Amino acid sequence: MKKPAPLRPAALAAAACALTLLSLTSAHADSGRAMPRNVPNAYTKECAACHTAYPPGLLPAASWNRVMTGLDKHYGTDASLDAATVRQLNQWLQAHAGTYKRVNEEPPEDRITRSAWFERKHRKIEPATWKLASVKSAANCAACHTGADQGQFDEHNLRMPVGLDARSRRAWND
Repeated sequence: MKKPAPLRPAALAAAACALTLLSLTSAHADSGRAMPRNVPNAYTKECAACHTAYPPGLLPAASWNRVMTGLDKHYGTDASLDAATVRQLNQWLQAHAGTYKRVNEEPPEDRITRSAWFERKHRKIEPATWKLASVKSAANCAACHTGADQGQFDEHNLRMPVGLDARSRRAWND
């Protein structure tokens, strides 16, 4: 039986590069909470005009599809867009929708704030905090997350919302 030839350093380096590129591509396709680089202008212009332009990886594809096909009744508001814009945005949202374990479950009413992972991450937030004038609702990520508009929601870049009572301020710092 003939022994296989050893890999040459150049071939080994090429294989390592190919594997790295492959892993980067798949990570980008489901980048989770991060905002993809190729955000359509219409997404920023239309969606971010009323709320945080949520990274598509925060919801599964089926949820985004229902959101985009129900813009005439978008959480109590008529957010209708022309058919071409809806098609463009829906295709982009589908391409970047969450597929990882945390978001594979469609949340009630397709609300990010009702998803199991969101509720778990925010379980220590007092209900009164969501009603503060500086916060308004759980959907206003930018009230606390300074990088929300770039899809950065980590615990290290938080700001305490204005109006927290003393007890909540102490809990915030824990």
